[in-house]
Amino acid sequence: MIRSLKGFLPHILLVFGFLVISLVYFSPVLQGKEIFQSDIVQYTGMAKQQNDFRAETGEEPYWTDAAFGGMPTYQLGAYYPHNYIKKLDSVLRFLPRPADYLFLYFIGFYILLLVLKLDYKLAFLGALAFGFSTYLIIILGVGHNAKAHAIAYMPMVLAGILLCFRNKYIGGFLLLSFAMALEIGANHFQMTYYLLLLVLVLGLVYLIDAFKKNQLPHFFKALGVMALAVLLAIATNATNLMATQEYTKFSTRGDTGLSITAEGKQKETAGLNYDYITEYSYGITETLNLFIPRFMGGSSSEKLDEDSEMYAQLLRMGASPAQAKDFAESAPTYWGSQPFVGAPAYIGASIIFLFVFALFLIKGRLKWWIVGGTILSLILSWGKNFGFVTEFFIDFVPLYNKFRAVSSIQIIAELCIPILAIFGLHKLFNNFEDEEEKLHALKWATIITAGFALVLLVLKTSLFSFSGGSDSVYIEQMGAEFVRALKEDRISIFTADALRSLILVLIAAGFIYAYLKKLANKNLIILGFVLLILFDLVGVDRRYVNSEDFVAARVMNKPFQKTAADELILQDKSHFRVFDLAESPFNTGRTSYFHNSIGGYHAAKPGRMQDLFDFYISKNNMSVLNMLNVKYIIVPSEEGPIAQENPNVFGNAWFVENIKWVNSPDEEILSLADTKLRSTVIINSEFKKSELSANKLKDSTASIKLIKQQPNELVYRSKSSKKQFAVFSEMYYENGWKAFVDGKEVPHYNVDYILRGMQVPAGEHTITFKFEPQVIKTGSSIALASSILLGLLTLGGIYFTFRKKN
Repeated sequence: MIRSLKGFLPHILLVFGFLVISLVYFSPVLQGKEIFQSDIVQYTGMAKQQNDFRAETGEEPYWTDAAFGGMPTYQLGAYYPHNYIKKLDSVLRFLPRPADYLFLYFIGFYILLLVLKLDYKLAFLGALAFGFSTYLIIILGVGHNAKAHAIAYMPMVLAGILLCFRNKYIGGFLLLSFAMALEIGANHFQMTYYLLLLVLVLGLVYLIDAFKKNQLPHFFKALGVMALAVLLAIATNATNLMATQEYTKFSTRGDTGLSITAEGKQKETAGLNYDYITEYSYGITETLNLFIPRFMGGSSSEKLDEDSEMYAQLLRMGASPAQAKDFAESAPTYWGSQPFVGAPAYIGASIIFLFVFALFLIKGRLKWWIVGGTILSLILSWGKNFGFVTEFFIDFVPLYNKFRAVSSIQIIAELCIPILAIFGLHKLFNNFEDEEEKLHALKWATIITAGFALVLLVLKTSLFSFSGGSDSVYIEQMGAEFVRALKEDRISIFTADALRSLILVLIAAGFIYAYLKKLANKNLIILGFVLLILFDLVGVDRRYVNSEDFVAARVMNKPFQKTAADELILQDKSHFRVFDLAESPFNTGRTSYFHNSIGGYHAAKPGRMQDLFDFYISKNNMSVLNMLNVKYIIVPSEEGPIAQENPNVFGNAWFVENIKWVNSPDEEILSLADTKLRSTVIINSEFKKSELSANKLKDSTASIKLIKQQPNELVYRSKSSKKQFAVFSEMYYENGWKAFVDGKEVPHYNVDYILRGMQVPAGEHTITFKFEPQVIKTGSSIALASSILLGLLTLGGIYFTFRKKN
């Protein structure tokens, strides 16, 4: 027993070390501060209504009126019953954000390297190399928390798979079940999809190896165990997955039925279009950012000091020292082809050197699935710059066209490269390869990496122009001398970072040479690499994410301040919507923080609302805004945003006199342009029923009013001497909204492309809409049953393992 505890002691100490390092890097969290994450600010605006409703009622609404005219909250942090995996995740993420994600990075990678049978000291080193990879830190800085969350669990998923392939079926099954459940629960399906691509590469390599070794039965047995583990992981996340799948069809990721664009062109695909998917395509040459951090100028807003050529040029142009300093601190030094870059995806010169070193020493399955995954991720990250491969994946690989920002698939390289790099050190320290082979690997790794850095240093101006795509705009606005100064600074930071990478490579090579010549022992070399990697990666990380990014917690809790326009609108207590032209309406959560907006901020907007924006709202079509119950329009002015009341708004509901039947979604949306929407409703013929009719003889006494409103329930009072057809200025969502007349459920229909409509009988009636999504009930039952099963299997696995040991 004592011996067993001693065996665990190093791991306990190192886990505590990860905790300390996470808190030290994000030390302002210890003062109660929070990192200012732009995406989380927008999320706060989008989710405020549902969070307020939950706090006031203790219920989960699953619908919000505050964004895009109305949408489910499934992708806005909704709480689901029996989501015990989420509770487990909360236990693991006990540190203040974002230190919790950094801690998860460390732990996940540490577990993976231990499963690969590496020494705990090397596993600690590898965890630091992975956790401080610049891209992983940058996404925490901007608030891509779900992405960071999913990335953190990737190594544990791989660890479970590798255990299964090593005949550790019980341990592999349990680790993969929990890791995959946590991975799916992180709710960033793009990252999980990229992990799947890596797993397919890994599986192909293991299949080929099993075939060569006549071990196919074992391969398929392991595959069966893994399939059961993944199915169980999926089942524990059933509610989220089922709700997301349902919403996807409603979102821009799905098919709204249109075959034309707002410009009258033919729509290309049912998913995202090619230009949108590949907008953020990594340049092929830009990939050298992985080795030299500011190879292409760093970020689109790089901080330069007073010694920069830009600062001097701004002074020559007449700027004051304060103005020049302020501009230079956010200089556009990036000269790559992407629209915007927050920071380079730097893996580390020392890690790249170790990766190349490992390529000469490591043979077999590990090497080939890592190299294969790395190459695949780099090629796909190039997007339109390597178009024929990207087009093939978009056209033929399932679900690939559902995700944008292809450059983010580089996370697979950022996961794979440190694995092989640290495994290279493992090979250095063992006795399976002779010293001659290790010296050979050292020689060629140094020649390749240091030599490459040296060539770039010497020939930089001959090889590269250092000209960016926006330089012509800067010439028009600031003059040719400004761009000349900008290029000089690009060359300077390129030189500094290329020299930095060269020195780091030579130091890393020196460590290995010292070990091989017995000038230093293993522990000293590992310590040296710990310090070198921390200096290498943390030094770059802190250029972009540091204590200056933290603010008082109240700033993040209440990130938006009311304007005079907001104050005026908030005095109106009726139910209506707001169109905010003072912001980019479909790219801000600010309006949703205070009002019911027809805009919002989300990666997967409601598809038909996006269509409506493209066809009409972006052109300020008042008829469409009237039907959407847009009572106030916020417009910019020199004095600040101004709220303008729209006197012609149709209101919450109205009776129509005519029904215009159309035969396709194309006809529906095009008919909105020339139809008097106050008196005529447009309905697709798929809803054509004999009982549907409009009263052409207007009843002057007829009325329909909203008398109660909350996100998941709307109550109207109608009065009419004849049967009427009513249109409601609420988004139609067939999965969950139910309509009742005097407590009896009745059908309602999709009208005016995006709204709800229903037949209302003569007389006085109470009409109620309730959001009661069946997907939540069904998914929760599946999640409960599978969580119980996973718990029982875990106890059984522990018992069986303990009994076997005894």
